[in-house]
Amino acid sequence: MIIKRSIINTLYKDFSVKESTILVGPRQVGKTFLLRQLEYKARTDSKKTAFFDLEQPADLAHFNQSEAEIIHMLSHAGKIIFIDEFHYLKNASKIFKAIYDSNVPIKIFASGSSALEIHTHLKESLVGRKLLYHILPCGFEELESLKLGKTFEYLCIYGGMPGIVQQETPDRKKQLLVDILQSYLLKDIKSLIREENLRAFNHLLYLLAQSQGSVVSIDSLARDVGMSPHTINSYLDILAQTYVNFPVASYSQNLGNELRKSKKFYLYDLGVRNALLKNFASFESRKDKGILAETFVFHELQKKLSPETQIRFWRLKSGEEVDFLWIKNQIPYPIEVKTSWNHQSIPKGLQSFLRRYPDTQEAFVITNQSKKTIKLNHTNIHFLPFSETRKIMEII
Repeated sequence: MIIKRSIINTLYKDFSVKESTILVGPRQVGKTFLLRQLEYKARTDSKKTAFFDLEQPADLAHFNQSEAEIIHMLSHAGKIIFIDEFHYLKNASKIFKAIYDSNVPIKIFASGSSALEIHTHLKESLVGRKLLYHILPCGFEELESLKLGKTFEYLCIYGGMPGIVQQETPDRKKQLLVDILQSYLLKDIKSLIREENLRAFNHLLYLLAQSQGSVVSIDSLARDVGMSPHTINSYLDILAQTYVNFPVASYSQNLGNELRKSKKFYLYDLGVRNALLKNFASFESRKDKGILAETFVFHELQKKLSPETQIRFWRLKSGEEVDFLWIKNQIPYPIEVKTSWNHQSIPKGLQSFLRRYPDTQEAFVITNQSKKTIKLNHTNIHFLPFSETRKIMEII
């Protein structure tokens, strides 16, 4: 079962550019598979390649040399070099920079999994010398082509990790999700957090899974975990920088009682969230299916982010809320998510937003109903099924 990732055609275009192409993201989202696809394409085009998996000691040993020797080694290895798990290489960014500055005709494709050191090096050493791509789990469009059946329900329960899709039975899917979670905690986090604090970190991760999609207070998390707010903020930074947990900030134009400086959090994959909560019950039987649906929409929006867009949420102190705002060129477009709704009424939170922002041209309700568009004053309100969440970008 081959999953065609939507990003692959963009990556193919990078063969012709000098900058190092770097794929980052959490474990098991398919970075290695993408590198192998790129390698296959290069070889098909008769280009000389070399592939180094730095989790393999023999491959890592090739880089135990001076920068000049490494560049010499790579220039003889191939014109296109693939380096998987490059975060094991302490001076990786210096080597990439040296290759770029030397004008040696070598193209680098590299992947890295969730090491905080990556961020420091990439920001400081490779400004203007890299093309950075955040690789996320598969989305609806990528899995729909596999004809899995109920793709939306599948993503809500097992998530979009490519390796999970390949497993034939539910039991194997569940076990692999638990293994992925343990791998993250043991490999990535253990080196960043003192061992005596791991239990508190795990508790924080559980609380974030439990409260996903809700406005979260740092002080409340600190009390529940038994750590200081400063420590909780540092743990949240680690989760964000390892691509595991994503904060969504509130939107405010300072209109009276709008919430400001508030955040909601979403884990990167619903399968991992369900593994944390030890709940793989079917979508229809879930008490939290509203959160599952909301997170599904967040993940679909996240995959479409670009330099001119961002995701926020909107809420009044009185509690009225819009789940998401898709902000494009600083213009907000409200998106409300409902697991069951009818086309005869408009969600109260959306009505409240439109009263305060009457110039809004497009608004969306993502639900389990069929498509429909209605007009409210100056606003087109589009009702879209979950399977067509991505249509938002075509309409705006």
